[in-house]
Amino acid sequence: MDNIRKIIHIDMDAFFAAVEQRDNPELRGKPIAVGFDGPRGVVSTASYEARRYGVRSAMSMAKAKQLCKELIIVPCRHEVYKEVSRQIHAIFQRYTDLIEPLSIDEAFLDVTCNKPKILLAQDIAREIKEAIRQETELTASAGVSYNKFLAKIASDYRKPDGLFTIHPDRALDFIATLPIEDFWGVGPKTRETMHRMGIFNGEQLRQCSLKHLTEVFGKAGPTFYNFARGIDERPVENVRIRKSVGCEQTFLEDINKRSAIIIELYHTVMELLTRLEKSGFRGLTLSLKIKYSDFTNITRSITSDRVLTKKQDILPLAKELLRQVDTTTKPIRLIGLSVSNPCDDKKRPQWVEQELHFKEWD
Repeated sequence: MDNIRKIIHIDMDAFFAAVEQRDNPELRGKPIAVGFDGPRGVVSTASYEARRYGVRSAMSMAKAKQLCKELIIVPCRHEVYKEVSRQIHAIFQRYTDLIEPLSIDEAFLDVTCNKPKILLAQDIAREIKEAIRQETELTASAGVSYNKFLAKIASDYRKPDGLFTIHPDRALDFIATLPIEDFWGVGPKTRETMHRMGIFNGEQLRQCSLKHLTEVFGKAGPTFYNFARGIDERPVENVRIRKSVGCEQTFLEDINKRSAIIIELYHTVMELLTRLEKSGFRGLTLSLKIKYSDFTNITRSITSDRVLTKKQDILPLAKELLRQVDTTTKPIRLIGLSVSNPCDDKKRPQWVEQELHFKEWD
């Protein structure tokens, strides 16, 4: 291959839980879950000791406590996690300016042309892991390959505190045996569809035509087709364009009265307005998310012809979306709103009023 890129994916190990165990030695070696300890609490991060019991991120705290009777629940300290994340990113910047954060605890680094001029990306990854260990007392896992798809898979391969490289010469063999659920973009529903098609690994995915994958999965079809062949041309982008701003609220008790739902919708609109103002995001599409008491979800979206930044524009649309969903047969557990479809004012057509001068008729 010509012009092979060198991409590293760094993923902190059980980040929030690891920070709590670092700062409180009494928690080390014990099963802990970071999150809100309440009837509607959700696990933000579980330590590896808790994961042995089946405790996972995004699991309800009630379920987590059922699985692990000795679970210790620790409240989130977001400001502390942000500060540690800043330390880690400062380490990244010693090696490259091409850094694409995926979240507070993971990022892609393009080290093809790196600052210390180190030949092997694997050596850079090893140095970064050691610097993180020395300066933050935390561990990270690193994946190294020639594109983002494979680097991300590699970072999960030997967690925790792992380092794994997928070389271009061995990529196709590695992908052939990769379970389909490990492919980027394959969630539970896509996995079920793949299994019904007889696709359980990368080799079987590779045998499926581009035409058929596109017919079944739409825009994702070509992506799956390329991933099966080790192809991912996406660059590491150090400036990520925000695509949406949103917020959601899980209620302490399920609600089913129309008046209560309207009140909570209003509060969600006001929180959304605060986040839009803080981020400066300008979008045209409003989406409503409803989660019912049985944990089923429903979403509805509407696109406006004007930028959604004001209450008088967003609230009527939110109410219109609410009218489109069932709020009578099942209690509601969560309401969420988001604005997406970024608007570039410079590219939007505008009506401009002008005067045109005509000669008088003879």
